Amino acid sequence: MIPLLFAFVFGAIVGSFLNVCIFRLPLGQSIVFPSSHCFSCKKPVSFYDNIPLVSFILLQGKCRNCKTPLSYQYPLVELLTGITALACILKWGITLNALTIFLFVASLIVITFIDFAHKIIPDVISLPGILYGLILSLFLTRITFLDSLLGVLLGGGSLLLVAGAYYLLTKQEGMGLGDVKLLAMMGAFLGWESILFIIMIGSFTGALIGIAVMLIKQKDRRYAIPFGPFLSLGAVSY
Repeated sequence: MIPLLFAFVFGAIVGSFLNVCIFRLPLGQSIVFPSSHCFSCKKPVSFYDNIPLVSFILLQGKCRNCKTPLSYQYPLVELLTGITALACILKWGITLNALTIFLFVASLIVITFIDFAHKIIPDVISLPGILYGLILSLFLTRITFLDSLLGVLLGGGSLLLVAGAYYLLTKQEGMGLGDVKLLAMMGAFLGWESILFIIMIGSFTGALIGIAVMLIKQKDRRYAIPFGPFLSLGAVSY
């Protein structure tokens, strides 16, 4: 019981850092300096107001200084990351496999929130992620290095072909290269056998949500829907 509680707390603490990444990476800001502060009054956040999940509840979702409402993204990301850490420990125990998948899903959480808000997938996450996935496969029991390498080639190559074919047919870009790099990263961590599943789940859920959003907002089919979050859903499902 204590290891599971520790895993959840550890995950929530990591989630607090992920929030910093989500807010700062799209703006090109350092994720280290300055320290956590309110975006409205700019005053630093004290350590006792920066406790994952707990501080948001105690502060009733408002800045202690200026009383500006805080984004519900803070506790949501912390909760998701805590649950991710707990799930990894339950499935793989305290092993390198558990740590690897936890770090992988944590990166997908950052990518998902950034892509929803800004419609970009930062290269600073996906490109190193490809390299890390390949290196870690040398030490894992889940997949081999060959599985990981083929995952990179199949993941990135398949979406690159789709994007190229769409452009040739329509003379418009239908998919950004960020999605290509993201699927390549997923292949590096999960192996080549995951790619078809991820694409199917991502395409199906993306189409459902995309059609719903277009109907609600009365947009045509050219309305841009970020694909990264749905690929991430496919990877986590796999």
